[in-house]
Amino acid sequence: MHRVTALVRPGQSTFELACAAQVFGIQRPELPAAYTFGVCAEHPGPVPTRAGYDMLVTDGLDALTHTDTVIIPGWLPPADPPSPAVTDALRRAHARGARLVSICSGAFALAHAGLLDGRTATTHWGLTAELAARFPHVHVDPDVLYVDHGDLATSAGAGAGIDLCIHLVRRDQGARHAAHIARAMVMPPHREGGQLQYTAPPRPAQIDGTLAPPLLDWATARLAEPLTVETMAARAGQSARTLTRRFIDQLGISPGQWLLAQRIAAAQDLLETSDLPLDAVARRSGLSSATNLRRRFHTALGTTPGAYRRAFRGRTAKGPAPAEEPAP
Repeated sequence: MHRVTALVRPGQSTFELACAAQVFGIQRPELPAAYTFGVCAEHPGPVPTRAGYDMLVTDGLDALTHTDTVIIPGWLPPADPPSPAVTDALRRAHARGARLVSICSGAFALAHAGLLDGRTATTHWGLTAELAARFPHVHVDPDVLYVDHGDLATSAGAGAGIDLCIHLVRRDQGARHAAHIARAMVMPPHREGGQLQYTAPPRPAQIDGTLAPPLLDWATARLAEPLTVETMAARAGQSARTLTRRFIDQLGISPGQWLLAQRIAAAQDLLETSDLPLDAVARRSGLSSATNLRRRFHTALGTTPGAYRRAFRGRTAKGPAPAEEPAP
């Protein structure tokens, strides 16, 4: 079981905390249990929130000595440095190999602790200039949704924090596990970290009936077929132009981008759960050929299908994977 602990402080943002709790803190009976989730504070007891109520936190900083992932769900006001005790706890957790993750303004806590020096990081677009000014040794990227270095990860605003958490689940447990959580949360498709944070529309509470579940489910079940925007529009009884507008309004991406993301996710699932050769993976996921699969995979994920398969098998101990294919 992977242990996840959120470090909270007085004036805690409840939404940023809920983003992490919703992804890591709910045991879904249809999925194997993969995470335990807890909350700690420097001073256990009632912790005031920005929502007007106190929450009772029973664990102190000792909880960070035996957790696998530490999440800092916001840090307000950002100019306030963590206490020496908190700074020491964060540094010790990182030094022993824990993954440290910030949501929104939580990047300031990591930066105050010196953990982001020499690293690329992001935060909410309204705070990126302040982060860069206060911490000149941090390479602040104001555009992206999140940055993941493996041992350290930072996200933009709270919505991007959900994207980052689901991305981490996908890294830990695979594409199928992460996709199930996203569907259970009625979330639009996963957004890659390099997507612009302030040009993307906010996530809707849910996708309306013009897109899902009928159309998206129908298309997802037919990824191996030669789907086009026109095919999907005809299925929805709309013009291609109208369908494209609805996709961009509700999902922040075009139908073509959505289809490609689903096909890459399907390829990830096949690489994780089967020993199919790459040509078969490509055909079943709708990417047509091993060459196209390699190219699309490398562009989207920065790795090759064979390297991804080996890395996933190494994490889950499912056994040997086929030999590496040529690099793109």
